[in-house]
Amino acid sequence: MGILLFGAAKDIAGVPVLEKPDHITDVAALKAWLYNVYPSLQQLKSMMIAVNRTYATDAQLIGAQDEIAVIPPVSGG
Repeated sequence: MGILLFGAAKDIAGVPVLEKPDHITDVAALKAWLYNVYPSLQQLKSMMIAVNRTYATDAQLIGAQDEIAVIPPVSGG
């Protein structure tokens, strides 16, 4: 599956979906890859990663069929 991008993360990458490289096996590696490829993502105050629609910690493993979402800070009111 691809990596779904939302809000400011989508704006920074310029696309709504990225392909996950095969070497990415956990959330920490995913974040490091994203920050390397899209350095502007580091300017976000926070960025959550969801795996299969559940917020994940950096230690969460990522499989080939997992749905991954990059969720930047959001505000509401």
